[in-house]
Amino acid sequence: MLTALCAGLVGAASAQTLRAVPVVTGLDNPWAVAFLPDGRMLITEKVGNLRVAQSDGRLSAPLQGLPEVADTGQCGLLDVVLDPDFASNQRIFFTFAEPGDGGNSTAVGRARLVGQQLQDVRTIFSQRPKMNSNLHCGSRIVFDRSGHLLVGLGDRYSGKDEAQKPANHIGKVVRITVDGQVPVDNPFVGRAGAAPELFSLGHRNIQGAALHPASGELWASEHGPQGGDEVNRVQAGRNYGWPLVTFGRNYGFGTRIGEEGPKPGFEQPLRHWIPTSVAPSGLAFVTSERYPGWKGSLLMGTLRGQVLIRLTLEGDRVVSEQRLLEDLKQRIRDVRQGPDGWIYVLTDGAAARLLRLQPG
Repeated sequence: MLTALCAGLVGAASAQTLRAVPVVTGLDNPWAVAFLPDGRMLITEKVGNLRVAQSDGRLSAPLQGLPEVADTGQCGLLDVVLDPDFASNQRIFFTFAEPGDGGNSTAVGRARLVGQQLQDVRTIFSQRPKMNSNLHCGSRIVFDRSGHLLVGLGDRYSGKDEAQKPANHIGKVVRITVDGQVPVDNPFVGRAGAAPELFSLGHRNIQGAALHPASGELWASEHGPQGGDEVNRVQAGRNYGWPLVTFGRNYGFGTRIGEEGPKPGFEQPLRHWIPTSVAPSGLAFVTSERYPGWKGSLLMGTLRGQVLIRLTLEGDRVVSEQRLLEDLKQRIRDVRQGPDGWIYVLTDGAAARLLRLQPG
């Protein structure tokens, strides 16, 4: 059992001591966790494994039947979420690097989880174009209140200029139905030269996403280059700037990439980090009463920063930042609030763990 002090406070919030209790151990580069109604958990491992963890931490063998996954660099098997109607349809959705002509691209898969077997596995969306890159695959899946999927897609690093071109899926958020079709109310439907799946553009590498519990809007975290990591409120049809408007700088040289803004036609981040990147990962809004004073906060994991960041909000404004679990000294890949109201963090790398945060 680990004890971690909430420290590094910016703004008015009280510190508290948390116990980081191991729930699942022995994970190989996990990327995401989803909670099943019966108390089990689904966990992805980047190498291409989808595993079921029992409530006592026992791990299944990798489930069979997933599509081929390109496990390369930052890409592999990534996010996993349950259908909002999972109790009746047993459907899950996942993102993965799909190999093919031209390299690979981030794709969305769908399956039914029956016991510990995958059935009716199919790919419902593939990012276009495929690129010969092992970087910036993204990605997170969030269901909106219409029951459609919002999917964050990276710029693939070498394709950064494509993030401003609406004809492709590079550096975008897309919105699709559970069958991979285009919702008729998507903001780019009918616009000449635009991919109809697009929801927003100008993103670099989305690594965390969550639906705001009050507004129902998508909030997302994304990596900047050297500095310039961001949290954004992602709205339909908006442009988030990359690489034309960014606080990030060129690696090594520290020279400007674009303008810092504000600039008409581009959205400014709600929060950004300069000059040092924290490398944001999973996001979760706190709606539970288990953590005094935290309800309504936004939690964000970090990879380079190796801390859990709590952002206190007033409406759409970030008013303070608190850095937690500083003595954990591990990269944090995912953050979720479980159905039991506890916060769970998934560490990154070999021999990684799923931890439950408990006061005490």
